[in-house]
Amino acid sequence: MSFEKVNNMGKLIISEKIIAQIAGEAAMECYGVVAMSNQKFKDSVVEILKQENYAKGVKVKQEDDNMIIDIYLVIAYGIKLSEVALEVQKKIRYTLESTLDITVNSVNVHVQDIKVIQ
Repeated sequence: MSFEKVNNMGKLIISEKIIAQIAGEAAMECYGVVAMSNQKFKDSVVEILKQENYAKGVKVKQEDDNMIIDIYLVIAYGIKLSEVALEVQKKIRYTLESTLDITVNSVNVHVQDIKVIQ
């Protein structure tokens, strides 16, 4: 799947993998986010993703003109989860709208694990 944007100069096609990678990198810049995790949560084990695999921790859905982002994160212990999630939502929405000029309708944050950082 891909996202198409048409303007007076032609058509721009952006793959969902690129949107997911940009969203993952934006989330990692937020305070309190320790890592990205895989979408699949098996047997209480969370797979920590490296930078080149951030797209595996983001699910991009497009329904009609609605763009929905699901992101799977590992958050630092001792930080208010609701504040981190709100910041991640704002950062992803701002980054995608300013970089790719696409409208994001919702960003769903899934906290897969909490890690103690020393």
